[in-house]
Amino acid sequence: MASHIVGYPRMGPKRELKFALESFWDGKSSAEDLEKVATDLRASIWKQMADAGIKHIPSNTFSYYDQVLDTTATLGAVPERYSWAGGEIGLSTYFSMARGNATVPAMEMTKWFDTNYHFIVPELGPNTKFSYSSHKAVNEYKEAKALGVDTVPVLVGPVSYLLLSKPAKGVEKSFPLLSLLSSILPVYKEVIAELKAAGATWIQFDEPTLVLDLDSHQLAAFSAAYTELESELSGLNVLVETYFADIPSESYKTLTSLNSVSAYGFDLIRGTKTLDLVKSAGFPSGKYLFAGVVDGRNIWADDLAASLSTLEALETLVGKDKLVVSTSCSLMHTAVDLVNETKLDAEIKSWLAFAAQKVVEVNALAKALAGQKDEAFFAANAAAQASRRSSPRVTNEEVQKAAAALKGSDHRRATNVSARLDAQQKKLNLPVLPTTTIGSFPQTVELRRVRREYKAKKISEEEYISAIKEEISKVVKIQEELDIDVLVHGEPERNDMVEYFGEQLSGFAFTANGWVQSYGSRCVKPPIIYGDVSRPNPMTVFWSKTAQSMTSRPMKGMLTGPVTILNWSFVRNDQPRFETCYQIALAIKKEVEDLEAGGIQVIQIDEAALREGLPLRKAEHAFYLDWAVHSFRITNSGVQDTTQVISCSDSRQSLTHYVCLSFLEFRLKTNFLSTDPHPHVLL
Repeated sequence: MASHIVGYPRMGPKRELKFALESFWDGKSSAEDLEKVATDLRASIWKQMADAGIKHIPSNTFSYYDQVLDTTATLGAVPERYSWAGGEIGLSTYFSMARGNATVPAMEMTKWFDTNYHFIVPELGPNTKFSYSSHKAVNEYKEAKALGVDTVPVLVGPVSYLLLSKPAKGVEKSFPLLSLLSSILPVYKEVIAELKAAGATWIQFDEPTLVLDLDSHQLAAFSAAYTELESELSGLNVLVETYFADIPSESYKTLTSLNSVSAYGFDLIRGTKTLDLVKSAGFPSGKYLFAGVVDGRNIWADDLAASLSTLEALETLVGKDKLVVSTSCSLMHTAVDLVNETKLDAEIKSWLAFAAQKVVEVNALAKALAGQKDEAFFAANAAAQASRRSSPRVTNEEVQKAAAALKGSDHRRATNVSARLDAQQKKLNLPVLPTTTIGSFPQTVELRRVRREYKAKKISEEEYISAIKEEISKVVKIQEELDIDVLVHGEPERNDMVEYFGEQLSGFAFTANGWVQSYGSRCVKPPIIYGDVSRPNPMTVFWSKTAQSMTSRPMKGMLTGPVTILNWSFVRNDQPRFETCYQIALAIKKEVEDLEAGGIQVIQIDEAALREGLPLRKAEHAFYLDWAVHSFRITNSGVQDTTQVISCSDSRQSLTHYVCLSFLEFRLKTNFLSTDPHPHVLL
């Protein structure tokens, strides 16, 4: 029985690539130094999968920045502003597209479907010239082969690449990007020919847009593309991989009718209806089904018994020799290796599986299907699953009852908005267009040092509080000098807008090395929500009251909303996401009410990730928005009319009726600096 991994994290178990990239960007190391780190990481990943027994090991999933940008480089689709002269694209041009340079800005970055990963959006138009300009896919295949590992080269599929692109600057927004299909396919043909010549027997095309709501014209592009490539693909086993959702029935029909394609990869974790679709629509005889039964987007250990049952059901439909055990998507969306979590609670750790452990799970399932079940491994997994289900740390009866009681109301505030605004104006006496800021000020090296030393117990609590108060005082003075109407305290005590709250809520756990790539070298360490959520103590009241005592102007209480906390965490998978969100909302509600009781008259509840959780299919939008908006309403449903609650739902939108100063303006006026190559600037 065969096994397969869709993709693997690139950063390394200790973020080796991150540090190598930033050293190179800072001019502290050479291109050769960077390439050495990358080469070592790739070799270790391939060896790890080979040693685990994985048959179909991916190559070309490593990237210095982003796999879509890698495809742009392969196609030579470099925007004119980078003055690329042709030839093989080097690191200078590549990183200029990703990060900008002294004279031109970076290309746009946006979310990869509904994940927290970002990709660099291709800029295309009728005058874009395509040429084979990066041989990365072939080079990495040869590199693995030289190490004795025969891999499956992975390419972003031609149709998904175009559907994820945008018209270049100066090109009409209505420009039909799919009209460029015939222009990019010759480059794909060259890549395929070189891979075949190098000895590749399999090739994987990632076509995740197949799970979206596509019209007949878009579906026809898939048929056209893979028909055009049929001759070049002859003699190869061709896998088209989909992920992140169920594949719609029309897309399934289109995909399974492609003569040049011999295998189909489906996400059976988020694609909860795909198994029924395969049963009802039938599966093409002689084709392979790559079954994504191990979750590539979360950190929970797989329920091996349940996955084995699913695989056995599929086996009767497609045949034992045509079923391949796989991950639901690339493992780049999860943390790298649980081995590095030496301080994580032992019980919670037994419930988890990071990328390295998921590789082992995939192979264990494949062996079990082949009649070589590792009884001890399965027994240990079953024991961990039972431990998690029965652990008193997971269930809080009081929280469960409170969340269940929410279903009888939509939690709208009792009085209408105009009455509340009148009451707030009488109390706050703000100008017609008051000014404020989003909230956090850039954090200096010194400030981070103070927090780090306090956490390590190198300075006392009194010294820490004194340092933070001093920073808040500076921030208050700056805003008063700029004549800002509603102030913020700058959040100098906070490490991250989600982690800060999670550390003070029950039901959350934190890792030391559970890093996940967000974009480029930027990594995040999402909290793990393992149990029912509650708030044992106030989280922000002390600092907000301290800041308010320094000024006569209104000081905003600054909170992260429940939907953002949910969407930026690894969420428990043993209950619906909305139930967990309601629990977080109740915890934030208590914080809002304590801030109000402490004299804070304006409270901002940030929902920066509200849209990020929006399902990929339009038919599922209404249900998500219903519980997401309900969760936000819960947080502020108990405050008085005189308390003003505002929300920032997206860093590109303004706050209610306020005029918000941008961080850019603050940097210009206060000499604060940001090292983020893609700062979110509110204008």
